[in-house]
Amino acid sequence: MTFKESRRQTFYMYLFIAPWLIGFLVFALYPILASLYYSFTDYDIIHPPRFVGLANYIEMFHNELFWKSVVVTLKYSFIGVPVQLLLALGFALLLNQTIPFRGFFRTAMYFPSMVSGVAMSLLWYWIFNPQIGLFNYILSWFGIHGPAWLMNPDTALYALIIMTLWTAGTGMILFLAGLQGVPASLIEAAKLDGAGRFKTFLHVTLPMLSPVLLFQLIMSIIDSFQVFTQAYVMTQGGPNYSTWFYVYNLYTSAFKEYRAGYSSALAWVLLIVVMICTALIMKASDRYVHYEGGGRK
Repeated sequence: MTFKESRRQTFYMYLFIAPWLIGFLVFALYPILASLYYSFTDYDIIHPPRFVGLANYIEMFHNELFWKSVVVTLKYSFIGVPVQLLLALGFALLLNQTIPFRGFFRTAMYFPSMVSGVAMSLLWYWIFNPQIGLFNYILSWFGIHGPAWLMNPDTALYALIIMTLWTAGTGMILFLAGLQGVPASLIEAAKLDGAGRFKTFLHVTLPMLSPVLLFQLIMSIIDSFQVFTQAYVMTQGGPNYSTWFYVYNLYTSAFKEYRAGYSSALAWVLLIVVMICTALIMKASDRYVHYEGGGRK
């Protein structure tokens, strides 16, 4: 290949990636850097930004609503993420067995994950209706008088956690793919050694699933830190701030109070927290995650 041909191919390469490159610079990199600058300013979108240094960050940590949003988000994560992972793993183990209509049940379990967040929120808003909702109607079969789920500060957050379990199908598909990759020879060797189903799962299947579990854990935690649609559509952050999630607090600051600088600071704190949590989980995974090719990472 001559030098001229090499330059022509390089030119065509940059020409073909130009749409993506321009889109990345304009719609991704620039907003990220701009939000970092705005986080150090007093900016209301209408007037020019005024540099205030760390004032937004200092105010944030002295703001009562900020800490309420942190508590609500952490409570949602600590309860919702483990339950959703266990449910997804349980369904994957069940649908990995040879049962009639297995393909249909796999599709049916995954299908709710394809519903948009707004449509799902509206559907569950009806399900949790205290008078005509399906959830309380089912509870009445057992003689239980269901509460006003979304109108009670003691139950609103738990109602949203219950709703997220409906989308366990996404995790189920990933766990199912991981189960398909467990070598049958390891399962047979464990059976020959006299291991029962539980010990086989604990010492063979689960270690082989640990990379999938790690990925699921990280993604689920990140998603739980960014809950917004449910709170916006179903509860508007209430009642009594019981569903005042972190991102809902960010949205309120940006688009209701028009404090773009303060909301940018909130966004960067969230990014830093997500990065720290991910790094800690990855560091801890060195002891517990096993990889097929070389044992632990």
